[in-house]
Amino acid sequence: MIIVMKADVPSDSPEVRRVIDLAQNFPGVTTELHQIQGATRSLTEIYLLGPTGVIPTQPFEEFECVEKVVRITEKFRSIGRHGGGLEAVGFEYKGVQFSQDSFHLFPGLCAVDSPENVDAMFAALAQHGIVTSRAGAYKPRTSPYDFQGRGAACLPSLFDTAGKHGIRIISMEVTHESHLDEIQEALAAAGHPTGVIVQIGTRNAQNFELLKAVGQQTELPVLFKRGMGITLEESLNACEYVASGGNRRILFCLRGMKTQLGEPHRNLVDFAHVPVVKRLTRLPVCIDPSHSVGSRTRAPDGLLDVFHITAQGVIAGANAVLVDFHPRPEEALCDGPQALLLEELPRLIEDVRIVREAYQARIERVAGPAADG
Repeated sequence: MIIVMKADVPSDSPEVRRVIDLAQNFPGVTTELHQIQGATRSLTEIYLLGPTGVIPTQPFEEFECVEKVVRITEKFRSIGRHGGGLEAVGFEYKGVQFSQDSFHLFPGLCAVDSPENVDAMFAALAQHGIVTSRAGAYKPRTSPYDFQGRGAACLPSLFDTAGKHGIRIISMEVTHESHLDEIQEALAAAGHPTGVIVQIGTRNAQNFELLKAVGQQTELPVLFKRGMGITLEESLNACEYVASGGNRRILFCLRGMKTQLGEPHRNLVDFAHVPVVKRLTRLPVCIDPSHSVGSRTRAPDGLLDVFHITAQGVIAGANAVLVDFHPRPEEALCDGPQALLLEELPRLIEDVRIVREAYQARIERVAGPAADG
């Protein structure tokens, strides 16, 4: 059971204390107090843990300070909407708001290779007013002989260059708990010219010790990629490890499923799950068309498959797009064949704008008098 306090009730108020005291009067029940800083407002929530099925909601609903009482209906209690009873408040980071209503593009390098390519990439984004990007310093690879990323050595230059071009946030995969310290130390040494969203890659989707470590730090938000070969429910439960550790500033990313049914694409695209994840959880939903398609194949209509796949996710309500670009794909040390060219950036931006506007028009139609369900 979750008790949601009214927005103007501080977590350390006597009113909250009285609600907790009442909850703890029930046998076997313990409580957890959670302060959620959303994109537009903050919430105080009291979690009742234990045999709550027989606890009536009425005594709590009678408190003037209580907004609502919600019974837990999903296994993933921290990230779940629980039948729509909990609000998806989102979060703000480095002045950028993330919610189930927002939208951001994260174009960038799958892996940092040279300072020149990083500078060219960030300069192109700045030219188009984009402040969110991706850049991999740590790269888990299938073969131990493939490029594993520049690691901590590239972070000072990467962060300085991001700051120079006004890039506020970089999405960056981590594969080990130590990478969190390396990133935070490099950001501090550089004077925090940018921010980092730490990314849990699909290969680590069920690395539970890493998930716990990422969840126990709250300075850096998290982008969690769905596991490539596990169910959606398993991925959401894995994501719950992050939230239950204390870090609820999470984006859930769909990136395609590992199955031969997706051929000739790299993975079977799962972007139909965008509205499903938004219905089941409180999390903004990101899509990764680059790792879904895995190539620069062009359709007969002249559009790249990556553009078409991106449109599928955006028209379904995706809140972010993580997409690979590279100034010189032939020089890329990781996933060069799927990277878009810098001259294709304005085309993608315009294509996404068209599709996002179409999505918003659909939503307005449903909300209006002509709504048809």
